[in-house]
Amino acid sequence: MKVFVTGVNGQLGHDVMNELAKRNYEGVGSDLAPEYAGVKDGSSVTSAPYISLDITDGDAVDKVITEVNPDVIIHCAAWTAVDMAEDDDKVEAVKNVNVNGTQNIANVAKKLDVPMVYISTDYVFDGQGTKPWKPDFKGYKPMNVYGETKLGGEEAVANTLDKYFIVRIAWVFGVNGSNFIKTMLKVGSNHDEVKVVDDQIGTPTYTFDLARLLVDMIESDKYGYYHATNSELAPSRGDYDENGTKTGYISWYDFTKEIYRQANYTTKVTPVTTVEYGLSKAVRPFNSRLDKTKLTENGFKPLPTWPDAVSRYLEILKKQGFFDELNK
Repeated sequence: MKVFVTGVNGQLGHDVMNELAKRNYEGVGSDLAPEYAGVKDGSSVTSAPYISLDITDGDAVDKVITEVNPDVIIHCAAWTAVDMAEDDDKVEAVKNVNVNGTQNIANVAKKLDVPMVYISTDYVFDGQGTKPWKPDFKGYKPMNVYGETKLGGEEAVANTLDKYFIVRIAWVFGVNGSNFIKTMLKVGSNHDEVKVVDDQIGTPTYTFDLARLLVDMIESDKYGYYHATNSELAPSRGDYDENGTKTGYISWYDFTKEIYRQANYTTKVTPVTTVEYGLSKAVRPFNSRLDKTKLTENGFKPLPTWPDAVSRYLEILKKQGFFDELNK
């Protein structure tokens, strides 16, 4: 199987390319940079075929992907700078990438009659309440430009193709690039106390685990909308496992507490409300919970639990010398 992957200089695209290589599939990566510009970790993606591609250029997208002639397309590229997307001079650029760029890719997928995987977000919903969002719920109400444009990308895929996977994720972290865990580790290394939002709830997504699921999906024909974050260990916030780890859905505050616990940080973590925290230009969802039961209903293996994902991720950061750099 030959797979064309966009956004390989990002967190997810990096791991998708490596997962394809593990299964002896041919991955062809692309991104905007003239050459692979992700982390130089010696993994398969660093030496895999790479094509520089601006997904907002419809003619270029058609030409490049047609020449590659893949069996499936996994579209990981997106504008993900949520606050910057709110700037008046950025709105059209964000739409061009997330909506028009996705439409360009969907058009060539239709032309070649190949399936497409599109990565979306809980931001397509209004973020209210506490119940997990169902993958087939159509009561969309995005609250910011990023959410609006990601929904536009979903619609481009669903209205153009019959064979597609739309996979929504939240709170993403991976080895290739910046993310919440890396940021909190850096802040916690030189502060005695950090203040973290405690009234936004959800569960995180480790791109290494998600990449495995996405490749499982393209080995099937069980198309449709799915939600995929790392698993909860218990049905509600406030439960603890035998190791004293808080389980179930969590807040960013809970997430930080567990990151610091596993990293052996003594930094004090103080919970605050979204209003007290301030700073954010874009409206953030209070409820990012995503219902993942459709995965098991269709025979897919859910992602491992989020504390387990954090543990494995921190081990990789240690091997890469992340903590050594912090301590310099």
